[in-house]
Amino acid sequence: MVYQPATGARDLLPLDVAQKHWIEDRLQQVFHRWGYHRIITSTLERMDTLMAGEAIQRHRVIELQNGQNEELGLRPELTASIARTVVTRMADTTYPQRLYYNANVFRRNWESPHNRQQEFYQAGVELLGSGGLLANGEVLLLVANCLAALGLQGWHLILGEAGITRSLLDAFPANIRGQVRSAIANLDRVTIDTLPLGDELRDRARIMLDLRGNSADVLQKVSSLNLDAELQKAVNNLKSLVELLESEGNFPLILDLSLIQTIDYYTGIVFEVVSDTDGQAQVLGRGGRYDQLLGLYHPQGKNIPGIGFELDIDDLYRILSSNQQLPLDTPASNWLVVPETSSANAAAFGYAQKLRDSTELVRVEMELGGRDTEIVRQYARDRSIAQIAWIRSDGSPTIEAVH
Repeated sequence: MVYQPATGARDLLPLDVAQKHWIEDRLQQVFHRWGYHRIITSTLERMDTLMAGEAIQRHRVIELQNGQNEELGLRPELTASIARTVVTRMADTTYPQRLYYNANVFRRNWESPHNRQQEFYQAGVELLGSGGLLANGEVLLLVANCLAALGLQGWHLILGEAGITRSLLDAFPANIRGQVRSAIANLDRVTIDTLPLGDELRDRARIMLDLRGNSADVLQKVSSLNLDAELQKAVNNLKSLVELLESEGNFPLILDLSLIQTIDYYTGIVFEVVSDTDGQAQVLGRGGRYDQLLGLYHPQGKNIPGIGFELDIDDLYRILSSNQQLPLDTPASNWLVVPETSSANAAAFGYAQKLRDSTELVRVEMELGGRDTEIVRQYARDRSIAQIAWIRSDGSPTIEAVH
């Protein structure tokens, strides 16, 4: 019998891990430079925690049950878990809190019978306790900084505003509002043309379909929709954010007020990071503002503003790998320490430890015996090990450079 991993699970071999860490290390350096601190939450969550923010459909969660008949699920994303942790374990914290994560998540994959992957890797941030222009700007500029650190080319950011989009949808009758929303989300003009709408509402729906593209054009179109004072204020805030981003240089931005995320807890800006590699658009990450999510977990229902994003490590891996930007080999050891006789074993371990005690990272392997000198040398060449230290019983070494 040939044993295989469970359906949807994967094994990462040493080179896979080295390439994954190459991505994660660069992202982590950016997070640290921006003042973010890592948080690790439980892989298992109660189902009521996961469902509280309507973060994901229940059928996408891999459900488990313990001996107490509690309904549990493997986390399908991190924001809900972090929200729970902050309000229950960090009640006396000082805001704003800048948190980042690097973790695996689990989701049932029903869409594609040929790709049943159910375990994914994500890195992302949550900026909690601060709303407004500067917080929104920080998170979006942090996304750009992350992608620059990876050397990723040919990407753009699609920016929407969930509050504006919902307000625009409120004008439609409640009984068909869901159909209008679905048609706009899928850019489905045929459905818009066939729904039972009056001329004014049909024109409104068609305009919403076209609220995508150059930021100045989109803002001008949405301002033509007879907005009330609150909605006009949201549009003005969005305009200020766009101006801030564009002042930072050539920020690759597409404004899209038809962007409707499937996650319903977003209350303000929403965005997607999209790659244009080889002419094919691929979403590499997404995020947005969620100013009411933490209140769902707070004992007194206190709302704490939040905004964050996640980047998909798996998709970044595929693009960077195709561009040959990732390491092609696992890191080679610097030394191979070889005891010349059995009486030199203790001295060889001691010598190897002295090498490892360097202030710089030094990779040291021990020869474990039973091979003649030429086989040892060939092993070192095959593994690209730089030097061999042959250790005598008195602890003195003979150093050999490997060619």
